[in-house]
Amino acid sequence: MHRLLRIKSPDQLAEHPRPGFPGWYDSSAIFRHQPQEHWVAVAPDHSISAECSLWWEDTPRLPDQKPGLIGHYAATDAGAAGQLLRHACSRLADRRCTLAIGPMDGSTWRRYRLLTERGTEPTFFLEPDNPDDWPDHFTHAGFHVLAGYYSAINTDLTRADPRLDRVRDRLDHLGIRLRPLAPDRFLQELEAIFTVARVSFRGNFLYTRIRQDAFIQEYQAIRPLIRSELILIAEREGEPIGFVFTLPNLRHGERGPSTDTAILKTVATLPDRQYAGLGSLLVAETQSRARDLGYHRVIHALMHQGNHSINVSSRYATPFRRYSLFANQLSS
Repeated sequence: MHRLLRIKSPDQLAEHPRPGFPGWYDSSAIFRHQPQEHWVAVAPDHSISAECSLWWEDTPRLPDQKPGLIGHYAATDAGAAGQLLRHACSRLADRRCTLAIGPMDGSTWRRYRLLTERGTEPTFFLEPDNPDDWPDHFTHAGFHVLAGYYSAINTDLTRADPRLDRVRDRLDHLGIRLRPLAPDRFLQELEAIFTVARVSFRGNFLYTRIRQDAFIQEYQAIRPLIRSELILIAEREGEPIGFVFTLPNLRHGERGPSTDTAILKTVATLPDRQYAGLGSLLVAETQSRARDLGYHRVIHALMHQGNHSINVSSRYATPFRRYSLFANQLSS
């Protein structure tokens, strides 16, 4: 049996050796995300075999449920993982949560879900990765799959959707223009993107609100890595109504740096019927620009199986990787 210990500060966490392989969090990130509690399973040699954070305040809304979140999850020992996950569920139940959801680092704006079907494609930039046995840790502790996600890849950037000609003409008649992000106004551009994202994502599964400064902080970290030509903002009379955020794939894989691949990370539009088709147009335009810049492939990353974006993606891309988010019904 491992000893379960609540960690209240980075200094306390530093007292115990922690594995350094991918999937384990830097202690500064753990406490920056302000969980209500952070717990570790400590082995007899005082090293950490498993850890996780808990949130029960300001969690996503679900009908007839009070969700609690388990995030910052990592484990090297299946026994310690089961012991810790059962304890986490007990702690959330003590806080009157009825459903434990994980892994999720406080909200869907941060890292969440587990890679469950790896496939043969190397992992890509900003993709969540984890040891293959971590999903078993959750299912063996009584969790079931709450939601599924997948990534798909388009290997033919010459493919066009002829239906978009009519959409382009209609949106042009409305005065809607697409432009690339202005890198010399990066902060203001993120503020514009945020005004669209907070409205567009409001109906997404497990949505929670986020402050503008927290949103900007997440994107500021990758500022040196972007190509502004791949980030498009749709405007009407100077006001943002949609955007697509695409990045170069800078992750080193089995073939080395994937400079031939771009990652379509996010597409969003304001929910107004007159803007119908704008999301499809943004995807098509960013793929066309990626081709002109010398990219040969575009990854459509981390899509929820129930989102409208899948209808757009399926016109171009083929799934190659799957992910799952887990949940456990709690007893009072």
